[in-house]
Amino acid sequence: MRAQNSATAPRTITVGTPAGSAAGSATASAASPDAQGTLLALLGVVAFSLTFPSTVWGLESFGPWSLVAVRSTLAALIAGAFLLGGRVPLPERRHLAGLAVVAGGVVIGFPLLTTLALQTSTTSHAAVVVGLLPLATAAFAAVRTGRRPSRTFWVAALAGAGVVIAFTVQQSGGTLSTGDLYLFGALLVCAAGYTEGGRLARLMPGWQVIGWALVLCLPLMVPASVVALALEPVHLTAHGVIGLAWVAAGSTFFGLYVWYRGMASIGIPRASQLQLAQPLLTLVWSVLLLGESLPPAAPLAAVGVLVCIAVTQRAKS
Repeated sequence: MRAQNSATAPRTITVGTPAGSAAGSATASAASPDAQGTLLALLGVVAFSLTFPSTVWGLESFGPWSLVAVRSTLAALIAGAFLLGGRVPLPERRHLAGLAVVAGGVVIGFPLLTTLALQTSTTSHAAVVVGLLPLATAAFAAVRTGRRPSRTFWVAALAGAGVVIAFTVQQSGGTLSTGDLYLFGALLVCAAGYTEGGRLARLMPGWQVIGWALVLCLPLMVPASVVALALEPVHLTAHGVIGLAWVAAGSTFFGLYVWYRGMASIGIPRASQLQLAQPLLTLVWSVLLLGESLPPAAPLAAVGVLVCIAVTQRAKS
């Protein structure tokens, strides 16, 4: 019996070692989705940060209504090709209302209102105003999903919004223009679309969420494109074509695809706070691509916003 017991002891140790390795692998795999979700959300932020400069380029060739209608049509055709290629079944009827909110807020509302705003506002000004989007999204998510982020999360989010508001007021001289009203309206509809899209991305792949939202808009956007192109003059330039291509394929499809996947992985509140970096990235693009002058207060705003991002990412959400 002693020999048998001593013989079994090494086997017990040997069996336990892979178990420990499996536990370590499980821990690593558990952490991996969170890191992957953060990376995907960040890719979405980078794609979105190029939207305003690309829109300004697009307006060199197209009118505002034409640009919005054509970009949505092209993005819907791309999405439809992916859905057909993947033989994705039609969405369930219970998801149609949510997809309609995504379509109205993200596919139509936000692009239209921001494009109208950019006819009178600079890219840098619009980028900073839209910096309030993370707070608006977190607020919509709290109401829609019933999740309540921690007090630390809200303090940091409000601080980040305060930095954005202070920057906006300082740059605009304390007055609001028609363009600002368009931008604030864009914030509300986009926050609603982000929130509903993030919820649906937990029930279906993120690319299918934006894909079906785009396809839902296609019957409206095709005739809108025809009418808008007939009424608004078109002057094709290299910048105009590149701008249209990016807002259609880069911002509207790819950006929203990775963004919704990221939100589904790390949660709507945490993902939304990553967008605090979006205005700062857009400021950089506005200087590099459009030749706009960088506001002197931008570096201070950058430091404040990045600190808030770090706090919200560490806060329990």
